[in-house]
Amino acid sequence: MPFNRKYTEEDLVQGCIANERSWQEKLYLHYFSTMMGMCMRRTNDRDEAMTIVNNGFLRVFKKIHLYSFKGSLEGWIRRLVWHSLADYYRGKSKSIHFLVFEERDETEPTSPDQNLYFDDLLIFVDQLPKATRQVFRLYAIEGYSHKEIGLQLGISDGTSKWHLSAARKKLKQMITQNELRSYAG
Repeated sequence: MPFNRKYTEEDLVQGCIANERSWQEKLYLHYFSTMMGMCMRRTNDRDEAMTIVNNGFLRVFKKIHLYSFKGSLEGWIRRLVWHSLADYYRGKSKSIHFLVFEERDETEPTSPDQNLYFDDLLIFVDQLPKATRQVFRLYAIEGYSHKEIGLQLGISDGTSKWHLSAARKKLKQMITQNELRSYAG
């Protein structure tokens, strides 16, 4: 979405750094629908999505002074909102596991990926081949459809699906190998 001709991305960031509510509101309103759409693709509950988006924007406002104008502002905001999404579900899954533990009074076997945190997974994602990594990030992290990815990267929907499948297989291998090393070491 293009910016209003009356202000620039730099104006928005500087206004938010100065903690001016009017600039924070402009930034929020400018990116809200995009971030809400990303969260709604992960949850069908509008209230949950709203909570996640608002927590994400709270992170944005707390960390806006760290934005260095390298890459897009939208991508930077998207990453912070995504971290809020991951934290929300990580916290939710811990409470669910706790309830299951109380009910049955026994631990459940864990799969290798349950011991990994979001940042650890991103390290594995960064090791994927470039095109496969791009498709995986756009689909799994940013919430784009295969059609949107195809248009953005100039590839077919089928090629996007192939890269996603290849990413999942490779990530599964990396996670398993990491888990084996953890047990051996």
